[in-house]
Amino acid sequence: MPEEQRNRKLAAVLSADAAGYSRLMGQDEARTLTTLKAHFQVMRSFTGKFKGRVVAVHGDSLLAEFASVVDAVQCAVDIQNELKARNEALSEESRMLFRIGINLGDVIEEEGNIYGDGVNVAARLQSLAEGGGICISRSVHDHVKNKLSVCYQSLGAHSVKNIAEPVRVYRVLPEPGGTGKTVGEVWYRLMHWQKVALALTFALLLVGGVLVVQKYVDQPKTTLPLPDKPSIAVLPFENMTGDPGQEYFADGFTEEIISSLAKISSLFVIARNSSFTYKGKPVKVQQVSEELGVRYVLEGSIQKSGDRVRINAQLIDAVSGKHLWSEHYDRDLKEIFGLQDEVILEITSALSVNLTAGEQARVWAEGTKSLEAYLRFMQGREYLLKGNRESIALARRMAEEAIALDPGYADAYALLGATYHNEVFLGTSHPKESIAKAIELTQKALAMNGSLADARSRLGVLYTWSGRYDEAIAEAERGVELDPSSAMANFFLSNVLRYAGRSKEAIPVIRKALRLEPIAPDIFFQNLALVYFQAGDCKDALATFEKGLMRQPDNLNSHAIRAAVYGYCGREEDAREEAIEVLRINPKFTVESYTRILPYRYQSNKDLTIQGLRKAGLP
Repeated sequence: MPEEQRNRKLAAVLSADAAGYSRLMGQDEARTLTTLKAHFQVMRSFTGKFKGRVVAVHGDSLLAEFASVVDAVQCAVDIQNELKARNEALSEESRMLFRIGINLGDVIEEEGNIYGDGVNVAARLQSLAEGGGICISRSVHDHVKNKLSVCYQSLGAHSVKNIAEPVRVYRVLPEPGGTGKTVGEVWYRLMHWQKVALALTFALLLVGGVLVVQKYVDQPKTTLPLPDKPSIAVLPFENMTGDPGQEYFADGFTEEIISSLAKISSLFVIARNSSFTYKGKPVKVQQVSEELGVRYVLEGSIQKSGDRVRINAQLIDAVSGKHLWSEHYDRDLKEIFGLQDEVILEITSALSVNLTAGEQARVWAEGTKSLEAYLRFMQGREYLLKGNRESIALARRMAEEAIALDPGYADAYALLGATYHNEVFLGTSHPKESIAKAIELTQKALAMNGSLADARSRLGVLYTWSGRYDEAIAEAERGVELDPSSAMANFFLSNVLRYAGRSKEAIPVIRKALRLEPIAPDIFFQNLALVYFQAGDCKDALATFEKGLMRQPDNLNSHAIRAAVYGYCGREEDAREEAIEVLRINPKFTVESYTRILPYRYQSNKDLTIQGLRKAGLP
């Protein structure tokens, strides 16, 4: 078409689509279409109300444009509020959440349609939003930040296909009276900055349970290549009691299965964080297979009632849809230990997996004969994964009660040591004392049972912070050897190698951790970026940041890492943006205080971080 027939203009572009649409259609096509049409009618109504125009509707997607960017964002907020109210009136399985992205940019209007970078960026923003959420570009944020009663969270810069420069993304958080502010916990209110700095750096070393796994649910479909060995994801066993107080038992049983399978070198086992993103959600095994890159899926339910336990379990080949094994158990609760072993044996038999003598010893290693001690351990482990001050205190109490019931229970000592390790992250203790106590208890656990992989890996991290690098590497490597499919064991080893000045060796290790944890927390991507950075590879370090969406916008350590890498690698504008976030979270931040406690073996590695932070403009 001749150029004079094309109309270029600046427009606020709104892109929306339904999260989990394929899954909903697979469950009930008629019901899903009815819900979709009703939701689209709501969106059309609000678009007209705010003087916008619906440009196109394709399948489960809607595209609209507005002359006013303020109108566009307010329209999106009102749409999400109305859809939330309507969804609450629907049954849980039929609820439909929309993701919305808004960009302000140049578009070409042609025969009623709009095209161009302005539309492409809006579509990318929509894909980054959570179901029921809204993401906007920096151009939109700059225009609306002080004009609407909402808050914003910076999610960092993200690459967009065919767009030369990364786009900075913000999440909109509706909050009456919260005009323009960013919400979140203010870390600098803790009493001592030195504690806070050390605590925040420990964010790179914590178990994945400290992170909030619920935020990783609405991920785009991926088709990962299947590993060259039998691969399996263990979905969270459903708690059939109806009592939320028994969730720990169902989750604990699931984790025992995952942990036992992960010790078998001839299996590829998806980590807990990724498997648990499907908790409480209707999902098809084919979807799990595609998103996690596995062939086999184990699912089931569990009910603890009085002194009885009932378990249903089935192993499915997600590629063919064939059920390889299923079983129903109704046993005395005291037989729970034997039940776990039976399930593991049935799985390995169905997958034709042979265990070495050493693996048999580790998989069926005796933990405790005390049912009460075991139940307290399971409760304590679930409390530990929540990662807040109150839950850590409860985890410690459960570990201490388990030890009182069985003084020879190695897992309970390891759990107790983990509570001292994790409290450093919370800034609730004297770091040196907590680290020393964690080392003492972890060593005691390993003296009782040297095959505890998590304890080996954790001890490696603790030794790093104590300056014992060679011992740290040996322990962390032993942790991976004992538990080859553990994402956290590989993650811990990559941290130890990086601090010991061996970042190039850490790259394949953290990449393996990411494969074992397909729906990975930001902390995994941050560590991959850091090992590239420390290995002198700015290109891959920067590219890694573009892959990971920052889901903890008030985590000082996340912004400090980005500021250092951006600053050193020549992305001055992005570095200054991250520096602003660092000082927003902690106005007392200084480069000297932050870097002094980083446990790098060589000063040259620490100097890279110092230079990057200085170039970002931090004091």
